[in-house]
Amino acid sequence: MARNSTTDSPLAPVTLAVGQEDLLLDRAVREVVQAARAADEDTDVRDLTPEALQPGTLAELTSPSLFSERKVVVVRNAQDLSADTIKDVKGYLDAPVEEITLVLLHAGGAKGKGLLDAARKAGAREVACPKMTKPADRLAFVRQEFRTLGRSATPEACQALVDSIGSDLRELASACAQLAADVEGAIDAAVVARYYTGRAEATGFEVADLAVTGRAAEALERLRWAIAVGQPLPGITFALASGVRAIGKLASAPRGARPADLARELGMPPWKIDRVRQQMRGWSGDGVSAALRAVAEADAAVKGGGADPAYALEKAVVAVARAARSR
Repeated sequence: MARNSTTDSPLAPVTLAVGQEDLLLDRAVREVVQAARAADEDTDVRDLTPEALQPGTLAELTSPSLFSERKVVVVRNAQDLSADTIKDVKGYLDAPVEEITLVLLHAGGAKGKGLLDAARKAGAREVACPKMTKPADRLAFVRQEFRTLGRSATPEACQALVDSIGSDLRELASACAQLAADVEGAIDAAVVARYYTGRAEATGFEVADLAVTGRAAEALERLRWAIAVGQPLPGITFALASGVRAIGKLASAPRGARPADLARELGMPPWKIDRVRQQMRGWSGDGVSAALRAVAEADAAVKGGGADPAYALEKAVVAVARAARSR
């Protein structure tokens, strides 16, 4: 994450996170909150949308406290604030309150640029959170993830991971964390292939494809075969999660958009857009939520949190297949 600011302390009076990459925006918020709670474990965190930050709300939240408690106020989608609320925020920037950290998340476009300029002029700490549209940027991101995790990964392994997973930064970060947790020693291309390509695509992702279309019996049969031939169980939960997330992403995308446009927006290849459209016919929003919870529980089980990981995976497959018929 590149930063250009007068201070790099997460406890700066104002942090400005600029961009449209949700993972990086969430990390910018988390970094501030963790620093604040390290300084005071009782820090009060308020995470607000533009609708919740009405004129006068910021003044109320930042008014002096009898106990001088530390507070973090997070404002998401700051470019969408009303004109009156923007006036409030600009006024606060001129005289920030001690013990309070304001975090502004701004998309960085022309909308709301006056607030963006005002925060920069006030000397806000800035965190860049751009969409990573270039393969080279995603490759650099993967390399940095492994460095941050304190692990060594070969250039070939990093490239193989990007090639296998694509442009979704959350999934790339999750894969890096999974490999760092599950693999001892250097992470090379063979390790990545074992988890995410070759056999994994022929089995783990095949299990997911069957499950997300509601074919529970076939998915269970394929799952048992995958386990029998030694497929890494975390790779199977990853495939399930990827399949459900893809359906959730496409379900929330604008209707009528062209596959090529959706591919750029959602970070999927055009061919996958068409396939996911076919898979999502029986899904509902509640179904996506229920399926993701089930997969998360299975993932915890296969990573040591459950007595019977195989059974946990079977439960997840059934839950996903049931959710595929929730509409």
